[in-house]
Amino acid sequence: MKDDSLASLAGKHFILATDLDGTFLGGSDEDRRALYDWIEENRHSIGLIFVTGRDPQFIRGLCDGGVPWPQFVIGDVGTTIAEVTADKHIEPIADLEHEIASLWNDSGEKVRAALDGHPGLTLQPTDFRYRVSYDLDPGAFDRAAIDTVDEMGLDHLISDNRYFDVLPRGVSKGPSLKRFVSYMGVSPQRVLAAGDTLNDLSMIECGLPAVVVGGAEQALIDRVSTLPHVHTADAVGAAGILEAVRAFDLHETP
Repeated sequence: MKDDSLASLAGKHFILATDLDGTFLGGSDEDRRALYDWIEENRHSIGLIFVTGRDPQFIRGLCDGGVPWPQFVIGDVGTTIAEVTADKHIEPIADLEHEIASLWNDSGEKVRAALDGHPGLTLQPTDFRYRVSYDLDPGAFDRAAIDTVDEMGLDHLISDNRYFDVLPRGVSKGPSLKRFVSYMGVSPQRVLAAGDTLNDLSMIECGLPAVVVGGAEQALIDRVSTLPHVHTADAVGAAGILEAVRAFDLHETP
């Protein structure tokens, strides 16, 4: 797979690894169109990775609706690592998912049973492979759920003060992105990680050039604004991505 010229990132001058909601999909219609057109016009030199809490089914619908197709997807908050094939199927990369599956150890039913009826948590209906996700009511939430997850040897992630994810220990967007970049033989300094909420924290902190776009969750800004490899953008969403590409001089921009 890594030798496939249609899929390989190694020859790209610049690679965007971006969250979707509020980031790649954020900002005005005009700003999104400027970013998307720029990517499409420079496919020979720009690689695109979606790093998102969304699942492959959502991404297929999104891209069929006019959003640029990525070459790779790090989805489900880092628990899916997949290639987008030439016929637009999103195919997991077994070499990179083996460790994730092992760490998860078929824990879905155990997690759902342990957190069933827990105050402030409403189970999301999607049956993810290596995570369990809940809608969170912060006013009703009992933080004993965190202890429950810890005791099972798993990690929790609260983002935007309204989502609660249970993940394999040590697996999230940042670690999965770094493993992927290493696996693909890509220079880390040519990758820009872009996000806007706390579920992007691990990839913003992981050491790659990074941007927190305008309009981001304040808790994320507070955590990363002093890091030298992070650009805190004024421009919102898609425009903030282009602002960071210019700030880091990663590629010619419109």
